[in-house]
Amino acid sequence: MRDFRDAKAMAQTLRETLNARSVSLTVGESLELIAKILGFPDWNVLAARIKAAGQDARARVAEPAPDAANGAAATEIEIPPDILDRYAGTYRFNNAVFTVRRDGNSLSAHLSGQGSVSYRPISETEFTGENVDIKLRFVPGPDDTPAALVLRQHGNDHTMPRIDAAEAQELERAIKDRMNRRSASPGTEAALRRLVEDLAAGRPNYSAMSAGLAEATRQQLPTLQRGLAEMGPITSITFLGVGAQGQDVYSVWHEGGASHWHIALEADGTIGSAFVTPGP
Repeated sequence: MRDFRDAKAMAQTLRETLNARSVSLTVGESLELIAKILGFPDWNVLAARIKAAGQDARARVAEPAPDAANGAAATEIEIPPDILDRYAGTYRFNNAVFTVRRDGNSLSAHLSGQGSVSYRPISETEFTGENVDIKLRFVPGPDDTPAALVLRQHGNDHTMPRIDAAEAQELERAIKDRMNRRSASPGTEAALRRLVEDLAAGRPNYSAMSAGLAEATRQQLPTLQRGLAEMGPITSITFLGVGAQGQDVYSVWHEGGASHWHIALEADGTIGSAFVTPGP
């Protein structure tokens, strides 16, 4: 689940979703709306909070990290090309595909519908993103080919199993097909209604969420509960379309306002990802 540090990305998602429904919104208007839904008085206050969070993160990174064996500072290392080639491939992130490629002595990767990010090695199995707060850790399989990839962002881990090219192509095709047909995945509306009602009551069902989403929800619950409770009971839910990563996008109307939600279910019916942006 996204938090205040992703405000600009949330604002862009909001504009794209509304533009698809012929509703025009300026960059400034979308940023102000995001600030309000996140509990800040205006965008200037939120922007200052984001800047402060970034400075705190850079300060922590600047502090030498002691090596477990000899106390040496963590630093960038060189990984043999054959190992980097082993890491290259496709990994499943809910209903989307996370694609990893070797880029010289490092890696680049992107999620369905997003741009590529460069990652430099900090150990034989760990990589850190350039200019983004993301770390990757490859989980070796029995033949040393990664069985999974763990993406860590904002303190939350997302485990992505490795998949072959055929499965990746099918996932990408399914996303495009659903986007064209504007068809919701079975069960997402009911799951979303339960999620929103539970969050507003301050009693989310963590067992119905993925581990990463449950942890993010615990961190953000006070803000989420306050914003949703203030809008009152749900009056209707409207399906808007399918996002670039395969999430279903809904407008949730309350007695005192509305919000837009992106939600995706895992194969067992648990909520794999969900995040909210302001409604009209």
